[in-house]
Amino acid sequence: MTIKAFIALTSMIFCLQSKVFAQTGSKKPELNIAKIEELTGLKGNYNKSEGVFKVSFPRDDLEVKVGKVKLTPALGLTAWTAFTKTGDQVMAMGDIVMTERQVNAVMDVALKNGLEVTALHNHFFQEEPRIFFMHIGGMGTEEFLAGAVGKVFAKLKETMKNPPAFPTANIDPAKTKLTEQILVEVIGHAGELKNGVYKISIGRPTKMHGYTMGKAMGVNTWAAFSGTDQEALVIGDFAMYEDELQGVLKALRKGNIQVVAIHNHMTHEKPRVVFLHYWGIGPAKSLAASVKAALDTQPKSPLKK
Repeated sequence: MTIKAFIALTSMIFCLQSKVFAQTGSKKPELNIAKIEELTGLKGNYNKSEGVFKVSFPRDDLEVKVGKVKLTPALGLTAWTAFTKTGDQVMAMGDIVMTERQVNAVMDVALKNGLEVTALHNHFFQEEPRIFFMHIGGMGTEEFLAGAVGKVFAKLKETMKNPPAFPTANIDPAKTKLTEQILVEVIGHAGELKNGVYKISIGRPTKMHGYTMGKAMGVNTWAAFSGTDQEALVIGDFAMYEDELQGVLKALRKGNIQVVAIHNHMTHEKPRVVFLHYWGIGPAKSLAASVKAALDTQPKSPLKK
C-alpha cells in the first residue's frame, strides 16, 4: 500500500469513528417517559435536541388579575418540572405556581421527599390573588425523582381545594412584654429592645471583590420578636451559604415557621450567600427554639467575623 493510500484509508476510518461517536457516544441516554408520566400524574413533552422531558400543570383554576389584565397559564401561570439524564443519574428542575396559602404545605412535601427547594419569590406586582413561585430540584433515579415530584403536585392539587389557613394573633408592638433573657438563653445571642421589638442580629460574612462584607453591610441573620411570652411574633431573615439552605429550611418548617422568600441580595460574592425570609406566631420560647435549631444547622463560618 502506498503512503497516499494509507493516509486516505486512515482518514476514512477516523471519519467513520467520529460519525459513530456523534450518533452514540455523545447521545444522552433515553429517559423512561412513560414512568415519569405515571409517577408524576402529568403529561409532558420531550425536547429531543436537549434530551429533556418536561411535565406541565397549567393553573387554569386560578382567576388572576392585575388591574383589568387577566393572567392565563400561558402568561406565566404554569407549574412544571423538567427531567434529563446526567450520566447514570437523572436531574430534575421545576417551578411550582401557588397561591400564598399553598406555599408552606407544598414546600413541606418537597423537603420530606428528598427534593431541594432552591428559590421562592413573586413574578408579578399587584396581582389578585397573590401568586408565588417555588423552584425545586434534585438528583437521583427516575423513579425517585418522578415519585417525589408526583407527591408535590398531589399536594398542590389537594391544597387547591382546601388551602391551609395562616396562623394569626393579636399583637401590637406598643404592648410588647417579652422576657428578653429567655430569648438570649435559647438563641445564645443578645439583642436590643426598641419600639416594642427585640431584635437579634448575627453576621454571616462573605467576600466581594476581595473584601470581607459582614453584619453591618447586611450580610446577616436577624430575628425580631414582638408580643408577649405567651403569644409572640418572630420575623426575620437567614443569611446562608448555598449548602446550608436545605438544613435551615427543614429546621424552620419543623418548628412551623412560615417561609416567605428565598433569594439572593448580592452578586459575585464568595462564598455565595442565599437569604431566606420567614415569620411565625407562637410562644416566644418556642419561636426562639426554632430559630436556634436553624442556626445550629450552619457550621462555623470559614471567614473571620
